[in-house]
Amino acid sequence: SFCPDNGETGYITSSLGRETTALLKVDLETGETIEEIFSNDKCNVGGVTLDKDTKEVRAITYNYARTERVFFDKELEKDYEFLKANAPIPDAEVGVVSRTLDETKWVISYYQSDGPTSYYVYDKSPGRNDNEKETSTPSLAPLFVSNPKLLPYKFAPMEDVRITARDGLELVGYLTRAVEKGSGTSPLILLVHGGPWARDSWGFRAQCQWFANRGYATLQVNYRGSTGYGKTFLHKGDKQWGVGDMQHDLTDAVQWAIDEGIADKDNICIYGGSYGGYACL
Repeated sequence: SFCPDNGETGYITSSLGRETTALLKVDLETGETIEEIFSNDKCNVGGVTLDKDTKEVRAITYNYARTERVFFDKELEKDYEFLKANAPIPDAEVGVVSRTLDETKWVISYYQSDGPTSYYVYDKSPGRNDNEKETSTPSLAPLFVSNPKLLPYKFAPMEDVRITARDGLELVGYLTRAVEKGSGTSPLILLVHGGPWARDSWGFRAQCQWFANRGYATLQVNYRGSTGYGKTFLHKGDKQWGVGDMQHDLTDAVQWAIDEGIADKDNICIYGGSYGGYACL
């Protein structure tokens, strides 16, 4: 995106000469980096929110295990703090679907791992209290649920976990426990994502919920070779497909689940599609 200087500079995301993707301000004529706006040592920059008029950076997201935000606009930060503090669903991730031009009304999504996504209207427009005095207290009103047929059912929350591979490399994983077992030991399914240049992320996963409903815990792991964690992490998977360290990460993830009392060591299977199917073989 162009910066507010008649197109002389622009915002770009780049990993040139660095480990992870960063948001940079560059001179569009020379290509020189003028300023590093934001970077994270462990993962790439995600979404960037710009002011629609000034084009100044308002917020940046990144996702190591869950969606996190860095704010450059204090008013926007207050909005997100209100939305988190008043979330109707514990542990849900807040998303902005749309906003009116004057930003007094927003459509908000509350994304959860153990149920459908809920949508709300966030209203910041001035109103009046019982004494007919003007007030600026914001409000949240429900709009709809993405799949209301799921509401009567009990689902298992997804936990983001950290697993240390045998060579000390930290891996991000996601655990969905069996519904009836809770924190106890249960059969385990290791669900391997495809790609392998892809990644698993936190959220509602129909397959994991179906397994959990049948009494199986599901473990997903972003093994080396997964995307989003920088060049070195990505290229640690080179020439490792189905063998060596890439496969060891899957084995180490299962051993972690056994050691943590999550998995029954005599009832474990591996499952996946695309590269995940290849890893199974």
